[in-house]
Amino acid sequence: MTIQRDELEEALGKTVRKEIASLLNLFGIEEGDHKEIRADFTYLRCWRKSAEQIQSYTMKTVITAIVAGAVGAF
Repeated sequence: MTIQRDELEEALGKTVRKEIASLLNLFGIEEGDHKEIRADFTYLRCWRKSAEQIQSYTMKTVITAIVAGAVGAF
């Protein structure tokens, strides 16, 4: 019974890996491009963080301008 279960798990694992590779291939991600994919995600993370930082600086600048304008008006 244990041998059948192991064989079933192995066959299921192969099928799942094959289907995942097929799905990723549909999105243009090749099976051997692990380093390229990692570099792409690293770049996207840096881009996101810089965009968040710019948004933060923009909000600080807007608030500073509003406060300075209000103080200047008084």
